[in-house]
Amino acid sequence: MRELLKEVARGKKGAKNLSYEQSLQGAKMILSGEATPAQTAAFFVAERIKMETADELLAFVEALREHSLKHAVPQSIDCAGPYDGRKKSFFANFPAAFVTAACGVPVTLHSGDPLPPKWGITLSDILNALSIQARGHEQAFVEASHESGVLYVHAETWNDGLARLRPLREELGFRTMLNTVEKLLRYSNAPYMAAGVFHGTVFEKMAEMMTRLGVARGIVVQGMEGSEDVPVHQRTRTLLVSKDSHELFIIDPEALGLQTETPELEWSPRSQAAIALDVLKNEAPLPFFNLVLLNSAIRLWVAEKVPSIEAGIKAAKASLTEGHALEKFEAWRSIVQQHQTLTS
Repeated sequence: MRELLKEVARGKKGAKNLSYEQSLQGAKMILSGEATPAQTAAFFVAERIKMETADELLAFVEALREHSLKHAVPQSIDCAGPYDGRKKSFFANFPAAFVTAACGVPVTLHSGDPLPPKWGITLSDILNALSIQARGHEQAFVEASHESGVLYVHAETWNDGLARLRPLREELGFRTMLNTVEKLLRYSNAPYMAAGVFHGTVFEKMAEMMTRLGVARGIVVQGMEGSEDVPVHQRTRTLLVSKDSHELFIIDPEALGLQTETPELEWSPRSQAAIALDVLKNEAPLPFFNLVLLNSAIRLWVAEKVPSIEAGIKAAKASLTEGHALEKFEAWRSIVQQHQTLTS
């Protein structure tokens, strides 16, 4: 590990990028515990200063995937948002997952408990607010996915490598390369993907990594708080990813007839859960309804279920107004809660 640190920890001007093979060696040493906590912390600090390359990030993805449980979901879309959570925006991805599934495209959502640097609300918090134990009970979520088309993965339950690194990440308190890597672990081996980024430095890099990981079609979004959720109050820059390339794609909610000003609210897990349910019941205020419509439509289009975002909006609206998305959610929640009751 000392030899690798000599390469990356020479300061901003002197630091050298590691090859994929060197990075994989370092990742395995960190995950096995062969690297000491001090060496691991030094590595993450040095990479943060130097800026990680796609090779270095992909090596950590590969190493962490060796520590992962997996459950393949054919023809599904993986939705990857920030694991450090959100504080200022609505989790459209949660109700949108059931809308998308009701339209015939299975969805994988993954998150964990709050992390630095944001320490925001996570999907795990929202599930807990719905009286669903997000941590553990992997089989409950797998069984629920068979009925509903939505798989939820609590990352640190499914990946012991991430679980072991949590105390160090909490102690460091800043963003590390793991904040990018954890989005790409693809627990369901989904051929389609929607991933959010915050920093422009990761934008092109994320698209390159999707391609190299074998994603058939994907979208990288500079979304709300670095999430994969596209806002409805402004145009959003995205990269549309195919097997061998990516191209800039601008999403304009005004041109799609969905532009709406979203109110600023003091969010809590309980209020996130309440509005998500209101959307599924077709009772939510228009801005939140439109957010879910737009993001469901984008995912249906990326997953090649519909020929255009406009067609996706039409399909998503029907699944909400006709109650199909709510039915998917109720089936999912019922199976998870029954299983958790029986095993608690």
